[in-house]
Formats: sequence, structure tokens, C-alpha cells
Amino acid sequence: MRVITQTTMALRCGSVRLNPLRLAKCASFSVRSFADHASSKRVASSAPETSVDHLLYTPDHFALKESLKKIIDQEINPYVDQWEAEGNFPAHKIFKVLGNAGFLGVNKPVEYGGLGLDYSYSVAVSEQLGHIRCGGIPMAIGVQTDMTTPALAKFGSAELKQEFLLPSILGDKVACLGVSEVGAGSDVSNIKTKAVRKGDEYVINGGKMWTTNGTQADWMCLLANTSCDPPHRNKSLICLPMNLPGVHIARKIDKLGMWSSDTAEVFFEDVRVPCKNVIGQEGMGFTYQMLQFQEERLWAVANILTTMDIIIQETIDYTRQRQIFNQPVLYHQAVHFRLAELQTEVELLRALLYQATALYIKGNDVTKMASMAKLKGGRLAREVSDSCLQYWGGMGFTSDVLVSRFYRDSRLMSIGAGADEVMLGIICKFMDTLPKK
Repeated sequence: MRVITQTTMALRCGSVRLNPLRLAKCASFSVRSFADHASSKRVASSAPETSVDHLLYTPDHFALKESLKKIIDQEINPYVDQWEAEGNFPAHKIFKVLGNAGFLGVNKPVEYGGLGLDYSYSVAVSEQLGHIRCGGIPMAIGVQTDMTTPALAKFGSAELKQEFLLPSILGDKVACLGVSEVGAGSDVSNIKTKAVRKGDEYVINGGKMWTTNGTQADWMCLLANTSCDPPHRNKSLICLPMNLPGVHIARKIDKLGMWSSDTAEVFFEDVRVPCKNVIGQEGMGFTYQMLQFQEERLWAVANILTTMDIIIQETIDYTRQRQIFNQPVLYHQAVHFRLAELQTEVELLRALLYQATALYIKGNDVTKMASMAKLKGGRLAREVSDSCLQYWGGMGFTSDVLVSRFYRDSRLMSIGAGADEVMLGIICKFMDTLPKK
């Protein structure tokens, strides 16, 4: 079975699946050995990814991240500018590379190709994906790993897992999430797409909007109304192959940012899907989707943290060498004080993420904390990108630097997976401060 290695090749040891994180001393796994991690007495660096005294991560986490960084540096970052210009990236190719290396199913069941690790490893992977020099590709990967497959892995039948989860983890199939509609973005309960039971099939009519991976996807995790019950009890999640008759990709949507990630508007016209394609119980789709949102929001925060670290550091480097009024821009107190404030805010958000993750892997409901982190992450991303771009001056207004790309891409953080206002509503609900009806 597959394990993580320096390249994307598989290691096998008879017929027994080995935990890749216990193979760090193998020659093909070119990361620091666990012995080096355990015996090191160096003072911990202030950079979270290099600290040996991490509150959440073990040497195994760092070995996983280091292996992923090699793939990013070799297989993704050299081509990001090209894919951004083309408005698309080769999802099947990149997902197969990541799937072969084990990164598309870190916390998924071993029997379906996953690594069987806890969710903290998914957070570590998301953080490392922040090294990709655009937002669109990490987002597309996150859709595959933490937005379309969590409910399937937890509640889907063995048959559905074999048909959809296994190839998604292996990177053989690209997945998309069909939740948002023109009139129902953050208001998930208001979706109109219907799946009407006829015999042993559903007949699906309606449409989905802002569908990430939509033009390349092999299947969709579709949320549709399957009964006339109240909005929170009439929805089901359905595994929908995208090559079925009646599935129409209406258009590829042009966006403000996330240029390398394809986004589609999709219509369904009398699409027939077997009833056995329902994930879990019929009518539980809204609940399953809300549970998926916990992982989706934690994943998004982890991913954007690394990029904010990079933006701040690149701004420090640039302002240190750029002169204004006979001294480096960085030496002006307004600049270095502001960068210090921003880095402090990033560290506070990181602490919230790690706390939420630690509680989540112990089985706790972290909806409130995940919503807080998502809210803060979206607002802080805007603050960091805007403040740092200002210090780049005219160069920051070009497409030649990462800060301008992050300025465009990060704006989605306060909209996607629940807008800021939705996060505030969830937090208020837990605080019992919403007006009584």
C-alpha cells in the first residue's frame, strides 16, 4: 500500500500496510530522522513549523510536512505562474501526485487508501499547502480532502466508499462540492435543487453555483432536497457522477481571485442517480454538511496562516532593501510596528486553531471555535494583505509579486464556507445572545 516518500512512488512491505511516519529512517524518506527530532536540544525557533516543542505537532507531523514541501517545490510552485495565467491547473495530474504520496487521505480510513491519522495531521498538511504561491490550488485540494469527503468517510456505505472515496484518496478522481446556489450561498437551508425518488432512483433537477473543481470533477458531493419535510430535515447528500446524462457545465466563472482554480455553474436536467448513492441516511444531509463545515473551516484557517507568515516575511525583506527618504522603508516606526502587530495577530489566530484542533481530535464539537477562527481568519487575511501591499508601493499594485495575488485570493476567506456574518450568527447562537423569536 502507499506511504509517503521523497518522491511520489509507493513503498510496499509484503501485504501489510505500514504507517509512513514510522519509515522516516528509510533511505527513500529524505526527511530528518525521528531520532534527530527527539534528541535535538536546540532552542525552539519562533517559526512554528520548525519548533521542536510544539503544543500540537509531534516529529511525525514535521516529517509529513517536510515531505509535502518537497512535492510543492518540485511539482507545483514552478508552474503556478503559468496556471494562474491560463486560469486553470491540471487537477488530475496534481491530485494523482498527491494521492500517490498519501496526502489526499491523511485522516481517512486505511482500508480506503487513507493514512488513518487524526485530524491534526490534516491541519498540518493544510498549513504546509500554504507554501503554494497562490490560493486557488490549495483551495482545490481542500475541496477534495476536507469538503467533499468527510461525510462520505464517516457515514457512507462500503459500496459508496469503494466507488468514490477510494479513488478520490488515490487521486484517480477529482471531486467537487454541490451546495451553493444562486439564491442559497451561506443560507444552506434555502437550496432549491430537488432529487425526487422514482423507484430505486432519484431524478435530480436544479443547479449549483460557484462550484470549485466543477469543470474537471469526476463526481460531486451534492446536497439536494429529497422530501417535503422542514428545511433542516429534507436534504440529503448524494454522490453524483458528473458524466451522467443531464449534467451540464453551463460555464466557467471568471473570478476576482483564485485564478488557477476552475469554478463552474452546473445545471441538472432529469439526472438519474441510484438511491443507493445517498450518503448515510436520507434527510440527514443538512446535518452532515454542517459537520463537514467544521473540518472545512479549520482547514481554511490552517492554510491561510502559512501564507500570512510568508507575506509578512516577504514584506520585511522588501522594505528592508527599499529606500525612501534616505533610509529603508522598514526602519520607519510606523512600518515595523505595524508588521509586529500583524504577526502578533497571526500568532493569536494560530493558537485558536491549535486549541480547536486539539479539542476536535478528542471528539468535541468545536463549531463555535471553528466559526471564531474562520471569522478572524478572513478579517485578518484582508488586514495583512492590505497593510503589506501598501508597503510594497507601486510594486504591490502589479501582478508580479505574491502580496498582490494574496490580496485578490484571500478576499474569498470572508465569503466562502460561510460568510463573516454567518460566523457571527453561529457564535451568537452559542453565546445565547440572538433575539428570541
